[in-house]
Amino acid sequence: MTPRESAIAALSGRRPDGLVPHTELEFQLTAEYLGIEALRAHMLEGVTGVVRDDMLKRNAEMWIDVARRLDWNILTGIHWLGFDDQCRSFELIRELSGDTYMLSAFVDATYSIPSGADMMDFALRIADHGDQVLEDAQKMVDGNAPHAKALIEAGAEVIFMCADYCFNDGPFLSPNMFAIYVTPFLKQLVDAIHEAGAFAVKHTDGDITPILDQLVSTGIDALHSLDPMAGVDIAEVRKIVGPELCLFGNVNCAWVQAGTREQIRQSSLYCLEHGGVDNGAYIFTTSNCIFAGVPMANYEYMLELRRDYGHPGAFA
Repeated sequence: MTPRESAIAALSGRRPDGLVPHTELEFQLTAEYLGIEALRAHMLEGVTGVVRDDMLKRNAEMWIDVARRLDWNILTGIHWLGFDDQCRSFELIRELSGDTYMLSAFVDATYSIPSGADMMDFALRIADHGDQVLEDAQKMVDGNAPHAKALIEAGAEVIFMCADYCFNDGPFLSPNMFAIYVTPFLKQLVDAIHEAGAFAVKHTDGDITPILDQLVSTGIDALHSLDPMAGVDIAEVRKIVGPELCLFGNVNCAWVQAGTREQIRQSSLYCLEHGGVDNGAYIFTTSNCIFAGVPMANYEYMLELRRDYGHPGAFA
């Protein structure tokens, strides 16, 4: 299987042949790892024509190199660019690497945890103007679903939806309120992504347990983070959701950042055993991302554990 084929199998609810697929939501160490700063939208301000296209090409080459070296199945990092530059990058990546990797984009259209400064205002709006909050939720979907469709038409095959819903002790809305103000709109976005021909992956940190059933009910193809620092256990999630929902994550990102090798080993092997292999569809990732400050040696050790745990064949 190619990396792309392996990711498609996992996102379709199957156990791919060979190694458990791997990617990271973000990889923020390109400067340390390759000596190249990943392009972000502000770095292209005022740049036009051939120079801009050359910068995008070199950025695409860099991400392909990252994916090759780190054995990714889904290429991320293009989401830091503006819409037109993402679309052009998808073209360039396909020209340079063919169908080797799945391509991804980031779109969400649902309420997330308000900032501390906005939390009280949000609570008062729901209490006093609940109908308006619902109208605004619909406007967010109506505005963002076409954006997701356009990215998919340009080449994105996986849409990561990254609105955070939960603190370490549970969701920012009660399950009953979440069912009113978030779940129906998340389902609309998932449906739009599917209709456009892509996979829908929901990311949220925190303790998702009280709303896990609602997240699954929206028809998502995969669930990302499975935050161990919030007490989320991939083995328990797998028992609840069954083998076909693709799970991403649960490798403790705090341990990958600052833990011992034994802690990284324990977390990685636990996830490989209980998330995937013979238990269901799984893509091996940290519980957040490889953010600035993570020692590259720790990440490479995590990947070494995955390679050593390689298990061909399929789950029953």
